Amino acid sequence: MSSSSVIDWSKTVAAIWRARQQHLRAVTRIDGIELDQLLGIERQKKLIVENTERFIAGLPANNALLWGSRGTGKSSIIKALLNAYADKGLRVIQIDKDDLLDLPEIVDELVEQPYHFIVFCDDLSFEEGDATYKALKSILEGSIELPPDNVLIYATSNRRHLMPEYMSDNEGTKVVETELHFADVVEEKISLSDRFGLWLSFYSINQDQYIEIVDQLVGQVENKQAMHAEAKRFATSKGGRSGRTAQQFFKAYSGKL
Repeated sequence: MSSSSVIDWSKTVAAIWRARQQHLRAVTRIDGIELDQLLGIERQKKLIVENTERFIAGLPANNALLWGSRGTGKSSIIKALLNAYADKGLRVIQIDKDDLLDLPEIVDELVEQPYHFIVFCDDLSFEEGDATYKALKSILEGSIELPPDNVLIYATSNRRHLMPEYMSDNEGTKVVETELHFADVVEEKISLSDRFGLWLSFYSINQDQYIEIVDQLVGQVENKQAMHAEAKRFATSKGGRSGRTAQQFFKAYSGKL
């Protein structure tokens, strides 16, 4: 890691790994989203908040995999956690999936820091034949060296097991004395996601939840019924309802409202 990557973590709460320059870039413009702005995912918020609070308190905590439908708040939760707990020593480092091989060097620089770091990998997934996932397995749990107490990995993905799954994967799966024994290819794929101790699943929201988010974003309007109709048409044009869709509707129509 280059000398230019040295960051004063007392003044910086988030950084992004830039692999080409081999350094961390401090983030100066932080997304200000708060936990109470995230609607329809109360259970997920409760569990990840509890895990993060244990982590900050120096208690055992799990690496977390947030998986499920697009636009349902997976990434927003991580941003909101930073805003909620930065003053208690939480820091976030974002890294791309393709740069995970650099993670051991990054972590080496964090071990002695008096802060607690979440390494955030957004939209994590691996295609068939991509061997990068083996490096991640080692980083999570498989090294001869214990993982540092002040670093956790929080990842988001649209895939539960982070890798493509095919019907043919189940060839070789069998039942032995009432126990299900997965085929080797299934075992290999599950072994990666299984290293995340906390799994949180996210699903598409219903229309009432979507409208509730729109109302929170838009605030008071003269003709709420007409605005709701516009919001529903917008969601239909986007092919689904989500918190992201509600945000996009607000940005597209705020001038008209």
